[in-house]
Amino acid sequence: MTWAAFPDAQPLHGLVGGIMIGLAAAMMLLGAGRIAGVSGIAARATRISHGDMSMSSAWGFLAGLPLGAFIVSLALGLAPSEFAPWPVLVIPGLLVGFGTRMGSGCTSGHGVCGVSRLSQRSMLATATFIAAGIATVAVMGALS
Repeated sequence: MTWAAFPDAQPLHGLVGGIMIGLAAAMMLLGAGRIAGVSGIAARATRISHGDMSMSSAWGFLAGLPLGAFIVSLALGLAPSEFAPWPVLVIPGLLVGFGTRMGSGCTSGHGVCGVSRLSQRSMLATATFIAAGIATVAVMGALS
C-alpha cells in the first residue's frame, strides 16, 4: 500500500514498528521501572551520564536495536537498505546527540514514553521534533 504524496511510505511497516516500539517501552517501564529513552541509555553506555542502569544492560539495549531490525528484515525477506555516506550519517547523528542532551531526551523518551504519560515537557519537545522534521524535509526538498 502506498500513497501518492508519499510513494516510499510503508504504512503497514510503520504501524507494526510503532506497535513494537510501544510494547518495548511498556515492557521496560513495567519490567524494569525505567523509561526507554535511547539517548539516556546511550549516555549511560558511554559514561556521559550516570544512572541506575548498568553499562552492560545499556550496551545490550543499544545492540538490540539494530539487531532486532536486522532479524525482522530477514524474517520478512526485506531487501537491505542503502545507507548514505558515513559523514552524512555521523555528523547529523552527533548533532542529534547534542540536541538530545540539551533537551534532556530524544524522540523515544519524550515522544513514546513522555507523551503517553501526558508530560507537558515531552509534548512540547515532541512538537519541536515534528516541526524540525517538517522544516528539514522542506529544505531538503527545496535543495534537491
